Amino acid sequence: MEKIKLGISTCLLGEPVRYDGGHKLDRFLRDTLGDYVQYVPVCPEVECGLGIPRESMHLEGDPQAPRLVTTRSRRDITERMQSWAEKRVSELEQDELCGFIFKSNSPSSGMERVKVSDPNGMPRKTGVGIFAGIFMKHFPLLPVEEEGRLHDPRLRENFIERIFIFKRWREMLPERKGRNKIIDFHTRHKLLLMSHSPKHYNMMGKLVAKAGELDAEALYSQYIALLMEALKLRTTVKKNTNVLQHLMGYFKKQLSADEKQELQELIDYYHRSHIPLIVPITLINHYVRKYGQPYLQGQYYLHPHPVELQLRNHV
Repeated sequence: MEKIKLGISTCLLGEPVRYDGGHKLDRFLRDTLGDYVQYVPVCPEVECGLGIPRESMHLEGDPQAPRLVTTRSRRDITERMQSWAEKRVSELEQDELCGFIFKSNSPSSGMERVKVSDPNGMPRKTGVGIFAGIFMKHFPLLPVEEEGRLHDPRLRENFIERIFIFKRWREMLPERKGRNKIIDFHTRHKLLLMSHSPKHYNMMGKLVAKAGELDAEALYSQYIALLMEALKLRTTVKKNTNVLQHLMGYFKKQLSADEKQELQELIDYYHRSHIPLIVPITLINHYVRKYGQPYLQGQYYLHPHPVELQLRNHV
């Protein structure tokens, strides 16, 4: 797989573009995840023509349509930022992004809970950054996150899983005239979908089952909307345990009594949160290789992202 194209707030890569001339380097994003992605950096303030350093800004007014105002001189630059952002998101279409990582709390790039001052000057965490809001409206299906939220192991694993899936989806699109491609894509993601949402798993199975009855464009459009909706629902220990039990069923004829007991014990330990998900997954992958289980060899649930990222070591 080619590197995943991922938009990111420029300051998170260590570039000194913030209002005070500083940066907000996130070493995991730059040095670890950076081995697998090609970043497309975006700094709304600098790219819309503001200097470094510059006067700080904040949002104020209606949280649904806030104004972007400088804190000292009270200069309103809302229209300037909006005009630039509308043009920039159109340009980003050419980059075929698979997601975006925003800078949290930023009046331009914050994804959620950005401070918006009411008429009395009291800030409330009810807003969305100007650029982030326009970006998410323009690309409603793209996975997005903030660097602060990515410190949570479960949110990090969920976001990175989504960008890898979206990359695979993009790679399939040139051949979307053939319905066999989407059937194969769905088949290989079945167990992963089950771990996120059994409800969506069933809905998408019914959609794929009638693939021959639908116009290809409608089929692909409905499928990707359901896919990204499902993946936003985070996996849980309960849902993962259900999938692990399902996986165990594929080996009921091959495993010895001791091997079955060992695997069941690991699943139980995981269910009680005594061990991380990677432990039973590793043993199941061993059995997949040992017994050459062809269906499971193609299941992305067992290898949704590079093991070097250690994402399942903490969930």
